[in-house]
Amino acid sequence: MHNRPTFDDVPKAQRLAEQAFSTLHRFLHVEAVSGVALLVAAAAALFWANSRYDHSYHEFWNLQLSIGFGDYVFSRSLHFWVNDVLMTIFFLVVGMEIKREIHEGALSRFDQAILPLIAAAGGVIVPALIYLSLNHDPAGVRGWAVPTATDIAFAVGVLALLGRKIPVNVRVLLLALAIIDDIIAVMIIALFYSTGLQLGGFAIASIGVLGVLGLQRIGIGSALLYVLPGSLVWIGFMVAGIHPTLAGVVLGLITPARAIPMREPPLEVLSRVLKQLRSSDAVNAKDPHRLERPLRDLRVAHREILPPVSRVQMALHPWVAYGVMPVFALANAGVGITGADLTSGGQLVMMGTSIALVAGKPLGVVGAAWVAVRLSWCRLAPDVSWGGVCLVGLLAGIGFTMSIFISMLAFSDEALLRAAKLGVLLGSLVAATLGLGWGAIYARWR
Repeated sequence: MHNRPTFDDVPKAQRLAEQAFSTLHRFLHVEAVSGVALLVAAAAALFWANSRYDHSYHEFWNLQLSIGFGDYVFSRSLHFWVNDVLMTIFFLVVGMEIKREIHEGALSRFDQAILPLIAAAGGVIVPALIYLSLNHDPAGVRGWAVPTATDIAFAVGVLALLGRKIPVNVRVLLLALAIIDDIIAVMIIALFYSTGLQLGGFAIASIGVLGVLGLQRIGIGSALLYVLPGSLVWIGFMVAGIHPTLAGVVLGLITPARAIPMREPPLEVLSRVLKQLRSSDAVNAKDPHRLERPLRDLRVAHREILPPVSRVQMALHPWVAYGVMPVFALANAGVGITGADLTSGGQLVMMGTSIALVAGKPLGVVGAAWVAVRLSWCRLAPDVSWGGVCLVGLLAGIGFTMSIFISMLAFSDEALLRAAKLGVLLGSLVAATLGLGWGAIYARWR
């Protein structure tokens, strides 16, 4: 009979590695850290683009990266691979968050969703009106949607910096509002920033969607097998003239919110197989043929404890928070301040964007929520005071990732694009600072 090894029997190097990985795992799941990573990436991009090596910044992101198969070669800049390919994973996670919240979260009941829905609508309309009141030139008007978006990761990360004194329901309100904001932003991109639609692309995307649904129908749970039909959806969107990253939203929304049906509940499978392994000598004999079936059953049962929408979102979240979004910030936040057109149109674009984020967002969110409560359409959740609603409104002014993304779709003129990005960076920084300041006061005196 073998004695079970104690912790001291494990090699010291392995013990240190286990402790390090455990600490790193806990660290990466602190929401504030992902916001810090995003901020560091943006600051690095700004420093690089305004240093004496600024030419290398643009040269690097314009490097061509090619993939080929036979005579066919697909060649695009690194900027394209980040903004149109990597960001599809970001939008996939956004779609899954929307699906999960609608199925079992803050958006699953109308009476819970009505307040963030109305507040989010106000937080889109008021900033757009403020922007349009300052920008009348046709080229500048195209950026009306830039200050309407909220960066979920950044906003929730800033809120996490305020600690546990902020009520849970305030965080829920901010998260629900930001998710609805994302839904509206996706609709705006699809309706106003997609041109020259081609029916052939929709046919390709439809084949991809049918492929995904077919795999779901026959009970395929391995995420890798969905890459091919998911790629067809992405290609179809690009051919159709719709920004291909929206394929991620579609795939996220059709990801099942329930686990694949099994003949036995997953926990019963785990219990049965573990009993089988304990009573068998196959483990001691290390017989791969006798262990293949029970180990496969264990893997499937372990996988199906969580529904696909939760499982895939959990798997992708660290990659998106610490990979995709910081790389996106590094590739797009590098605005040369001296090169921005801050005369006439450029100045108005920058001012309209920053003012709309800093003032328009809180005015829209708080004003719409106040009207809705005043008219008895809804009521504030327990522990959510108007001070908490004001905090949510201020943090909603952190546009960053989605705002920069929309600005690149809105402006073809490089000078106006730089001005818009400066407005987003300035407005988001001021909104985060005001949110932290008011949050500290609110947490102390509530």
